[in-house]
Amino acid sequence: MGSGKAKKPSKLSHRNPKNKGRPIGPKTKKTKADSHTKSKKKKEKKQRLSNGGGNGNPTDEKASNQNSQNDNGLRDGAEVQPASASAQLSFFLDKFQSANGVQLSSLELESFNDKCILDLSESLDQDVSSLLKHVKEAFGPSWKQELCGKDLADGKIDPGSPAVLIISTSALRAIELLRGFRLLTNECRAAKLFSKHMKVEEQVSLLKNRINIASGTPNRIKKLIDIEALGLSRLSVIVLDMHPDVKGYSLITLPQVRDEFWDLYKNYFHDRLQQGSLRLGLYGPLTSGKELKGKKRGPNE
Repeated sequence: MGSGKAKKPSKLSHRNPKNKGRPIGPKTKKTKADSHTKSKKKKEKKQRLSNGGGNGNPTDEKASNQNSQNDNGLRDGAEVQPASASAQLSFFLDKFQSANGVQLSSLELESFNDKCILDLSESLDQDVSSLLKHVKEAFGPSWKQELCGKDLADGKIDPGSPAVLIISTSALRAIELLRGFRLLTNECRAAKLFSKHMKVEEQVSLLKNRINIASGTPNRIKKLIDIEALGLSRLSVIVLDMHPDVKGYSLITLPQVRDEFWDLYKNYFHDRLQQGSLRLGLYGPLTSGKELKGKKRGPNE
């Protein structure tokens, strides 16, 4: 006979006998691929530690961050440092030849030098708030005379002839870059040279006065030059807005705008840049961004 004490039911008595000793829950099957991945990660971690990587070696980590700069000396993120003048010139001429299907001779290339490129201060970021400071440094001690005057002068200051011309992909971007010049444009208005919400007649009327700074898009700028409303007698600095838009396109990669820009440049600026009477400022990261897809255009297309 028993002792009279009732046996306590086993905690596993309600489970399937086949599951004895196994935890309750969905079955998880470990595959060979999982084991291989886990093993591979362990090996990679061990290799990094043996090479001084990760957080174990601050010196190497710092070097790695410095190496994240691209070949043009530009960092990812908001802070953009200018590339050297020679790097900017080489980048621009390469893009010019590629986009237009031309090959400059060695003699032609020799006529271009670093003085063709606006010397951007390395101590300043390349954003809207710093653009005015960059331009001031480009003009040196005479910046007030060139950028702040409001009166015309026969033989010296022609109407509708800016000293600085900013070229962008869109009207919104053209306006945004002009905001950095507000301190200079209270008495002498800057010219907005784009088609959105602005008629050619309005712009022609404005260009009958003294203009020190103008900002616009390639197509409208060329049209105003073609009809001799926009003059080039005082033009000494062109700022090309190289910042990409939200889709990654820039002035030299955005479809249609790219072609309009090169058409404007070939007709009115290339010879002057080559002669040394004009300086070019590539404002922003020197990356190709998105390129046009499809058939490459030949030189006669």
